[in-house]
Amino acid sequence: MLRYFPQNNIVCVHKKRDYLIAALTFVCVAISLNIDASGSLEKQNAMGVIAWTFLLCLLFGENNEVRAQIIIAVIFATIGEHFASIYMGGYTYRFGNVPSYVPPGHGMVYLTAVALARSGFFLKYAKKIAAFVVLVCGAWSVWGISGFPEQGDAVGALLFCVFLIYLFKGRSPMVYLAAFFITTWLELIGTAAGTWKWATIEPIFGLPQGNPPSGVAAWYCLVDAVAIGGAKPLLSYLKKIMSSLLAEQDQ
Repeated sequence: MLRYFPQNNIVCVHKKRDYLIAALTFVCVAISLNIDASGSLEKQNAMGVIAWTFLLCLLFGENNEVRAQIIIAVIFATIGEHFASIYMGGYTYRFGNVPSYVPPGHGMVYLTAVALARSGFFLKYAKKIAAFVVLVCGAWSVWGISGFPEQGDAVGALLFCVFLIYLFKGRSPMVYLAAFFITTWLELIGTAAGTWKWATIEPIFGLPQGNPPSGVAAWYCLVDAVAIGGAKPLLSYLKKIMSSLLAEQDQ
């Protein structure tokens, strides 16, 4: 049974802004990944500036808790990118780096998942969307281990199982459903354009993985869990700092 948690800042309100955030991110992902497929490092850096600008502008319309979640999501996802890509070699960008637009891109992707999750459309058709996601991602995962594709995808099947656990037991099922759409979109475009490529063999367990893995949305479930868990402590810490600074000024 899908559950709904108001404390996660997913408000049952139909807002056009949520759809604008999603549309902007989907369009920016398609444009930036295709540009980067044949672009230079200078173009990457320019896209990084643009992405940070977009993200900061979008954050003005959010409350402090969502902003804190996005800050944590960007930090955690960026550390994960360096570990999984540069250190472990699970996937590799064209220049062997983490492009400058990727950290703010993670922020926009996370915000898009939150925005779609609280949108009127997702809340109205939650069960149908859940059924669609489970069926599509499940079929993709089964196909990956069926022996038909040249590059098997055992990793994708495992990630799909993790995704199901998060979806039915996690704190933010609507966010996970929304994350499936945006992460699948960016992974299919990025790998098709050659912006990055997943390793044929996953480096930790030596399992075959697709390019991209079918259950890749499961990683954003982890990002969400860390972001939600760390948002309140971060805000509390920042409030203490502000209180200390104000107290010093009063003395």
